[in-house]
Amino acid sequence: GIEFVTRKVTDAVARIKLGTARELRLGNLDARRDWGFAGDYVEAMWRMLQQDTPDDFVIGTGKTWTVRQLCEEAFSYVGLDYQDFVTLDPKFMRPAEVDLLVADPSKAMKGLGWEPRVDFHGLVRMMVDADLARHRAGLGAG
Repeated sequence: GIEFVTRKVTDAVARIKLGTARELRLGNLDARRDWGFAGDYVEAMWRMLQQDTPDDFVIGTGKTWTVRQLCEEAFSYVGLDYQDFVTLDPKFMRPAEVDLLVADPSKAMKGLGWEPRVDFHGLVRMMVDADLARHRAGLGAG
């Protein structure tokens, strides 16, 4: 949903590109996250279920990107500069926020033969495309 920063950004990019919004208000642009494609994670889960012996695995890309980089990627994909539209809003700053969240998927990569197929750039573009299509169809944020 829109409460997650990735969707908040890509939905706003679509609305700004289509002329139905003029700004995006965000908090900490320097927070780093390990964002990955749900379809890749579903494949990892399926591979876990195929194992003879149950085990714990950490699933993620092992790479981090800042909220700022997310904005740069999403806005530039539609030919816009994020700095023209993103406004810092203290109400979105989280005092107890963890600045860095990153997975170590090496065990899953080795033990399951799994690795993510969709990189950060592909993920952001996929999300922007979906939000553009949704808004063009008049379906709103969804």
